[in-house]
Amino acid sequence: MITASIEVAVAALKRGDLVAIPTETVYGLAADASSESAVRRIYEAKGRPLSHPVIVHISGIADLERWATDIPDWAYALAKKCWPGPLTLILKRAAGVGDWVTGGQDTVGLRVPNHPIALEVIKASGFGLAAPSANRFGAVSPTTAAAVLEDLGPYLDLGKDVIFDGGDCSVGVESTIVDATGERPSILRLGAVTREMIEAITQLEVIENTSEIRAPGTLAAHYSPSATVHLKMFEGADGFIGLAELQTPEGMLRLASPKDVSEYAQVLYQALRRADAFGLDNVVAIPPEGQGLAEAIRDRLLRAATKS
Repeated sequence: MITASIEVAVAALKRGDLVAIPTETVYGLAADASSESAVRRIYEAKGRPLSHPVIVHISGIADLERWATDIPDWAYALAKKCWPGPLTLILKRAAGVGDWVTGGQDTVGLRVPNHPIALEVIKASGFGLAAPSANRFGAVSPTTAAAVLEDLGPYLDLGKDVIFDGGDCSVGVESTIVDATGERPSILRLGAVTREMIEAITQLEVIENTSEIRAPGTLAAHYSPSATVHLKMFEGADGFIGLAELQTPEGMLRLASPKDVSEYAQVLYQALRRADAFGLDNVVAIPPEGQGLAEAIRDRLLRAATKS
């Protein structure tokens, strides 16, 4: 079922069914994070390994201690400044938090999404939502309800499960993931909350990631379309993604012409999906230069270009 009703979505979650919800980053496939059976249905629908943890979406900072313990002051500072927003904090899990959301680790990922629908669903349901991206594992993340239906329609029970159509996602790439289990922050996944922002908020230097914590979206091959992605000009390519200032190479179909880095992030996954919709074999995606969000885009493209 595709709906735009908060009441329908919340009723499905309370039954233990799944709901694809929009966030500012990408659409998430949500279930009651306290229900092992409901969360296991996420893994089944996505084809996701059980050892791969999911992020729990909560309604606000007040929910932190329900899910986490040993929270450093600098992590609270990040939460106060960046939530709601595209930041996930990895923290020591509290007693009672199930292995089914942590992948069997002693840590849990927590985020407050910056989307009115997601927040309203969380608050109305009364529980945290486990909500990884609403696509098959390793595939291109969805930023529209139509993309969710295309990917997961055959794997959901649309007589019970719900896809909430909340329009296009405004950020377009997944949240920054920060390991907050130590004395200083470490970035496990790049996103719209940048290293510079984290250091300015915490007054701490971000340290190199040497953690063995498993986090979503960090496999070498991920976010991958069926088409082969090339990060530099490739003779024989039939699709092209690049900033609007770059001319479309002769013989290539233009898949996206973002005017700046923010728009590049917003349209990237739709462009990769468009390549598959046109049945293209090889796509050239010229990564944007610079720091911050541009680094996150380059990270996604590198993983998309890596074949498992």
